[in-house]
Amino acid sequence: MANLSLQTLLFIVLGVLGRVACLKEVSDRQCNCYLTNDTSKNYFTTHDFFDFRALSQYAKVSSPIADPYDSSDADETSNYFLDDHWTNAWGIQRWNNSDTVDSGDVPVLLVNSPNNIYIENNEDEDASSETFLTMRTLRYKDYQSAAEFESISKAYHFLSVRMYARTIGAPGAVTAMFTYRDDGDSTKLTSVQESDLEIRTMDPKDKVQYTNQPSYNAAGYDIPQSTRNATTPVQADWTQWSVHRMDWSPKNTTWYIDGRQVASIAFQVPRDPSQVIFNAWSDGGEWSGNMTIGSEAYLQIQWIEIVYNSTGDAKTTDKRNEDTALSLSNAKRDGEGCQNICSIDDTPTTGTPVLLQGAASKISDHILGLGVAYVWLPLLLATFLI
Repeated sequence: MANLSLQTLLFIVLGVLGRVACLKEVSDRQCNCYLTNDTSKNYFTTHDFFDFRALSQYAKVSSPIADPYDSSDADETSNYFLDDHWTNAWGIQRWNNSDTVDSGDVPVLLVNSPNNIYIENNEDEDASSETFLTMRTLRYKDYQSAAEFESISKAYHFLSVRMYARTIGAPGAVTAMFTYRDDGDSTKLTSVQESDLEIRTMDPKDKVQYTNQPSYNAAGYDIPQSTRNATTPVQADWTQWSVHRMDWSPKNTTWYIDGRQVASIAFQVPRDPSQVIFNAWSDGGEWSGNMTIGSEAYLQIQWIEIVYNSTGDAKTTDKRNEDTALSLSNAKRDGEGCQNICSIDDTPTTGTPVLLQGAASKISDHILGLGVAYVWLPLLLATFLI
């Protein structure tokens, strides 16, 4: 390899780049299945993309509402959140935690408000978008005003979900993207099924918490194998715009930042169909911390993208073994149902899939080609230069 000629190196480089460049951008109507990159072999049947980057007609920072009841009853901040594209997929929450405050479990009343979810102009220097979606949480003397939206569907059954986002603001808040299964009694630890990405603003800016819940047992002791406190890649602390990705499969939940794996947990992986939830909150408790009165924190999102399988039935609980569940949920993987296999990772245009060349029998060639491009190419160049 040290004697690799320039001609040979250029031949390899051009061959790889040509292979990547030949991938054709297509619409979702032309895709039967989706295959994610990295080492995952999971196939998905559906792709959704929510783009908040060019919504200047809806941009307006809503004024905070000091009264908790008025905050809960507030209207949506713009018509964007009344459009079918949003309401068919997401539900903005208005619930509060008064029960846990009354029981003494947490010290601060949390109230979710539609007023804390809005489209905002991007005023960054060298801004990468016109606008973004903001989720705000702020502390008043008597309560914490928070923000949460949940997927309408409760039938996601394995997925890869990504957000291009950042978290900014005062210590004592939590911003999160997670899957959640509600079996009707969330007070029972045995009923909890949840995979979390959580950013705590009291933590160092290069630390993110990843967990397959529950993270503690009935006796109140922590379960170390359920959680990871991971370090972000260099130049990707949580105050910077980064692609945060979570892949939920039958065998593990794996998290990435800007394409780099930062954590993977095989312990107590969620089994059953679930929701996808985003929030920004605090309750003054030990986990979130206690925000200073008058302070604010924000989860700001430019886009959300999901490829997933679903049961088609929100009440379905799959009791079969994980390999059988995966093969059934990916029924399109083989045969005519999956002739067109697409990727959302190898596209030059975020949100637009590309068609992987060939049917399923050609996928290994595609992965090999991309592997050369993304892994071996830098090594070849480094070797030649040395």
